[in-house]
Amino acid sequence: MKRSRVNEVIKDMEKLCAEHGFELPPFASWTTEDWAAADHSYDEIRENKLGWDITDYGLGKFDEVGFALLTIRNGNQKMPEKYPKTYAEKLLMLYEGQTSPLHYHVNKMEDIINRGGNDVYITVWNGTKEMEKLDTDVTIYSDGRVYTVPAGSQVCLKPGMSITIMPYMFHDFVVPKTGGSVLLGEVSMCNDDENDNYFYDRMGRFPTIEEDEPIYRYLCTEYPEAK
Repeated sequence: MKRSRVNEVIKDMEKLCAEHGFELPPFASWTTEDWAAADHSYDEIRENKLGWDITDYGLGKFDEVGFALLTIRNGNQKMPEKYPKTYAEKLLMLYEGQTSPLHYHVNKMEDIINRGGNDVYITVWNGTKEMEKLDTDVTIYSDGRVYTVPAGSQVCLKPGMSITIMPYMFHDFVVPKTGGSVLLGEVSMCNDDENDNYFYDRMGRFPTIEEDEPIYRYLCTEYPEAK
């Protein structure tokens, strides 16, 4: 992705959060100069990858397949003594007509919440450790209701609605081609994006950036080391 596009997406997500009254933590608005002055007291942000995360999954077609995320809080499975949080929280944005690919998590259970804007459709399948999709009914936990749907069904979340994603449950995200962007929340167990994302079709997770303009906000994989 070009840096100019990454910058634009972050600005759009900041605007969407403001429109829906979601106040962001201070580090979400730090400049590169702020980061240059950040000492080791902010290592939790660096080591747990809090902050901005914009990805096209290495496919080079972000407007079709992509995601914008902001990790607000997270533990660290590699350093549980130092960071004992067992939970995480994220905000996510998809533009109208945008999708995120089918995947599951082995260790993480998560709730996906529609915080406002457009509807979002989530396609669900039961999965196996061998990355197979099963032709079995999927149990849905949504806002106090438990029910089942056939394999491959799309569950619609309107603003305010949520769904619980269980380990080994394949899921994707599909936003209608009209109606604007959607702001999603994610409340989950401790998050490990490098080791607990299993995509049905093999692809990358973090983008390669083409530098065509100055950085607006660092991505969570780009923070400079503390001096």
